[in-house]
Formats: sequence, structure tokens, C-alpha cells
Amino acid sequence: MDLTSLGFDAWFEEQAAALLQPGQSIARVTAVDRGAFLVRNQEAETHAELAGRLRFAAQAATDLPCVGDWVGVQHHASGGPAIIHGVLPRKTYLRRKCPGKTVDFQMIAANIDVAFIMQACANDFNMRRLDRYLVMANEGHIEPRIVLSKTDLISPAELAGMVAQIKSTRSPAAVLALSNTTGFGLDSLRGLLLPGKTYCLLGSSGVGKTTLINRLLGREAFDTKVVSGTGEGVHTTSRRQLSLLACGAMLIDTPGLRELGLLGTTAGLNEAFADLHELELNCRFADCTHTQEPGCSVLTAVENGTLSEERYQSYLKLKKETAFHNLTYVEKRKKDKAFGRFVKSAKKQLET
Repeated sequence: MDLTSLGFDAWFEEQAAALLQPGQSIARVTAVDRGAFLVRNQEAETHAELAGRLRFAAQAATDLPCVGDWVGVQHHASGGPAIIHGVLPRKTYLRRKCPGKTVDFQMIAANIDVAFIMQACANDFNMRRLDRYLVMANEGHIEPRIVLSKTDLISPAELAGMVAQIKSTRSPAAVLALSNTTGFGLDSLRGLLLPGKTYCLLGSSGVGKTTLINRLLGREAFDTKVVSGTGEGVHTTSRRQLSLLACGAMLIDTPGLRELGLLGTTAGLNEAFADLHELELNCRFADCTHTQEPGCSVLTAVENGTLSEERYQSYLKLKKETAFHNLTYVEKRKKDKAFGRFVKSAKKQLET
């Protein structure tokens, strides 16, 4: 297997030429679990650990490797873990706001071509959550596709209603329905997977991501659990991992995301809500908040029914949230830099 089969192309080759030092080679991160790494090159997959210099030079967690990254590594002739010395620039990425009150980025995966956003029809279908995933994918320059799983638990009419609801948002993302139980839709999904391309499964815990990967691999490679008494799935995946399929495509499974806070997603928000962004351009005031101003095209669309109240409220909430987190993040970075300058100054004074 060559690196091209793992997604390495001319763009990454150019980045690698500027990064690699003598004795280092290129590998792709295939798994991350609590600071432990698996990397794969054209020969094999092996354990790896961070070089101390890389760990201490990182100014943020996003500077460290995540699943899908291309990294510069050094292998030891005597065996043992490879040493990761550097991370190549990312062509695309998936990231979110860190869970809880911390206002910073958390990397999910990188260098992904298509993100399959999964929602289970029976208990998980939620348009507002879907909006968040679409914003995140668009912000990271990843093509989103929507997968509705567990179709065997609802009627054809209910499924048609869900698909119509998604399409009413004018989202360009393709919608695919499937059932891991009956096999419905699996062949259609397989037909979308191309050799050398990287795909990612996103969704809440228990929507069937790991089961789907097992179906695509043709074996029970990853543990799954039976659904609960309510029909809801049970969370199983605990780490992010890249798997190579027989067709030559690569698929990344991720743990279910209980929190999906948005940070640094202004462009992704405008793309996911392209219909509202288009309306905004016709508002009377350039700084219109779309809440009470006269001549607001967005409010007019809500009043005449061309824009649903639910989508309008989802947009306002996400726009307010990302603006607040963006401002908080900028303030945090200023404080971090100021503290860094203080530490450097203190060290110089101790040395004199």
C-alpha cells in the first residue's frame, strides 16, 4: 500500500517537504485514545508518542495530532513506539468548542472529504442538532451528507416527512436513509465510498455509527451494544479511529457528541443557513439583528410563512452563541499571550 491510498496527495507532499527533517518520514494518525496514538504508513500501523519538543511547543490542543492528521515521524531500528515530531497543515477539519465552560477548540478529526451526519429516525431526529452539525462541517470545509438511520422503526410516511423537512431548509446536503437491521440503504451508501477518500461518521451516542462501520467492514471489528428498552442506542465508541475499507475508502468513527458548542463558525453558519444569509442582504439596516427592526427581510419571511419559525429561532440561537464564544475566545487568547510575556520577562530577570 502506498501513501496515496491513504489520502496523501500533491498538496500534502508540498507541506511535508517543508516540515520533514532528516531521518523522519510521513505517516497518518489512525487512532487517538487518551494521549496514545496509532500511525500508519505504506508498510504498517504502529504505536506512536509525541516528541517532548512538540508537546511543549504546542500553544493549544489544536496544535497536537488528531485522527486523520499527517505527521512527521521517526521510527527506531530497535523497535518501540514511533516518535511524532510535527503535524502537517490540515486541508479540512472537524472541531467544536470544548465541553463545559472552557472556551477553546477541541479537535475531532482532520483531512476528511465527506462527513456523514447520522440521526436515528425513531428517537434522535432533531433539526436544531442537525443545524449544528452542518455548521461544523461547513466551517471545516467538509462536504456534509445526512444519513437517517433506523428507518425500520418508523413508517415510510414518517420517513418521507423527515426528508421533506430537511429539504425544506434548502440545504444542498444529500440525504440517505438506511437501516443496519434490515440492510435497507446500505448498498447506496457503499456506492458513495471512493478509494483514497476519507469519510467520517458524526452523530449522537447510539445512532448506529459503530454498527454501520461493522457492516461496511463485513465483520464485527468494533464492540456494539443492544438498544435499550426505549429503542435508543447505547453509547459504545470511546475513541476516534480510522478504518480502511475493502473498497479502498477510509472511514473515521467518533464517540457520540453530547455537547456540540460552536466556536469560530461564522462562515460555516452563513453557509449552513444560506437561505437566511441571502435574506439578510436585503434588510434595510446593515447591522440588523432580525429581531425587531423595520424593513427586516428575515422577519418578513417568517411572517409570510416562507421561513419557518423553528429555523428562524435556530439561526438566532446559533448566531448569538457563536458570537459570544468568539468574543470570549479572543479575550482568552489576549490573556494567554499577556501571561506568556510575563513568564518570559520573569525568566529574563532571574537570569540576570
